[in-house]
Amino acid sequence: MNIEELRDYCLSKPQVTESFPFDESTLVFKVGGKMFALTGLDKFPPAINLKCDPDYALELRESYEVIQPGFHMNKKHWNTILYQENLSPELFKELIDHSYDLVVKSLTKKIRLELGL
Repeated sequence: MNIEELRDYCLSKPQVTESFPFDESTLVFKVGGKMFALTGLDKFPPAINLKCDPDYALELRESYEVIQPGFHMNKKHWNTILYQENLSPELFKELIDHSYDLVVKSLTKKIRLELGL
């Protein structure tokens, strides 16, 4: 998956916004005002930080060398994934979906209803 595919996939999720809140090279995707994915556009190798259930995060890190504790994030709840390495596009999309779903579930019922989620 390349950066364009990554961006398109994230933006295809309901109520997702993109912005550059930290600097001009860190692209952040949010739902309900909360981050679920961020990627550095000038980083090599390309990587993305995704929110993850803590137990699942440990399992993924043990199973895939390209999945590491979240760089500059809470390492219990975030993974960094090198996305141009040997990781299937299906698993990559599942991890994006998982991150998005965790953030949506963390939103208040009122915000979820306002967003139609």
